[in-house]
Amino acid sequence: MGFGGLPPRLDVQTALTNIANFAPRAELAAIHEEVPWAELLAGADPQALLERDKVGLVTYYRAMGLKVLFVAELNDGLAREAEAPQLRQLGRSLTEPAVQQVWRNYVLAAARLLQPDWLCLAAETNLVRLAASPALYAAVRQCANAAAADLAQAALPRPPVLLTSVQAEVAWGRLPGMDRRFLGVQADLRDFPFIACLGLSSYPYLAHGAPEDMPDDWYSRLLDGSALPAMVVESGWSSVGAGSIQGSEDLQHRYLLRHAQLLDSVRAVGLVQLFFADLDLASMGAAAPANLAVFSRLGLTDSDFRPKAALATWDALRTRALSSAAG
Repeated sequence: MGFGGLPPRLDVQTALTNIANFAPRAELAAIHEEVPWAELLAGADPQALLERDKVGLVTYYRAMGLKVLFVAELNDGLAREAEAPQLRQLGRSLTEPAVQQVWRNYVLAAARLLQPDWLCLAAETNLVRLAASPALYAAVRQCANAAAADLAQAALPRPPVLLTSVQAEVAWGRLPGMDRRFLGVQADLRDFPFIACLGLSSYPYLAHGAPEDMPDDWYSRLLDGSALPAMVVESGWSSVGAGSIQGSEDLQHRYLLRHAQLLDSVRAVGLVQLFFADLDLASMGAAAPANLAVFSRLGLTDSDFRPKAALATWDALRTRALSSAAG
């Protein structure tokens, strides 16, 4: 069990406070963000960028006893139909062979330097396939498979478990505007045959009014016919409602309980809550994408680290999970 590392405010002290608060409640930390496209395409050495930006962070996580999930984003994580934000600003595209190659070089360097326990080579692939152009999806597929081949040939001393993730609400046809027809994930399993673990992304408050509405086979139906282990790589329920979204601290607490039942049903190997603390969008100013607000209240504390009801629920579930593992 663990958290994505994005802190409520983008300053070093808040980031350190965030880690200090979540590390005792976790076994893993997720690094999930856009790769530094602008610098890579300007000719920067990926190893030098990783040594500057990530090696110290991963070393700190390891010192706190945490395993590491590294997600190497290929397109826009908040708008899966679109190219990565920096690529759009540069007028470049993932469909370009040169752009694909710098991403592959960065991923290989990350695997060597950071030695993550899990490495996700493409995120929410079914949503990309649904929302993006065929050319962009083909580029995502090509990049991920090429990177997997690079890693296999690299003879890494500590190879990571490779995965891609699928979006559960999309697989069930439950996002707003979809027809509620079950789509499954067989196309994703076919298109990314290298995966050793199926990553799951789920934000069920976008599809359900209450956690109890999630069907018993929410995850097991996605894995039907597959022997792959599963790991939730991003998840959460908002503690604040907005528009059609039902959110409250009580719903968030109940979601953690319901989610644990669903994860038990597939013997999931990991669970990542997207944030530990709420995001302070005001501190980010114009840099914050407009649709980030939908995810900004997923934290188990507020942006000043004051606990919500769900924090005690998380702690109790983690103690139960560790006790079960020890038994």
